[in-house]
Amino acid sequence: MSDIAEEMTAEAGIPYSEQEIGLRDALRDVVDPELGMSIVELGLIRKVDFHPDLTEITMIMTTPFCPYGPALLEQTRRTAEKHLQGPVKITLGMEMWEPSMMEGGPPAEWGLY
Repeated sequence: MSDIAEEMTAEAGIPYSEQEIGLRDALRDVVDPELGMSIVELGLIRKVDFHPDLTEITMIMTTPFCPYGPALLEQTRRTAEKHLQGPVKITLGMEMWEPSMMEGGPPAEWGLY
């Protein structure tokens, strides 16, 4: 099993499904232009719900008034639809982002311990 396959959801440590692992891998191509890191690395993808006719992705922004927010949401939707070969709805979550949400926590060079 790959390291990626061992990833867990934020809720109760439930392992991601293979479908969600593949989607998250595809979404690593979507990069926050200000931070230069993928939306997956930053922990912006908060929830993925697969339905027979639609996939819904709940994501958040690093700041409430992110100037790149609309473009980032659209790029996420397009990338997910290309990967899944079906319609995707992006829902903007209201959760406030914090560096502890990042994969592995914030980088040491950020000075946040």
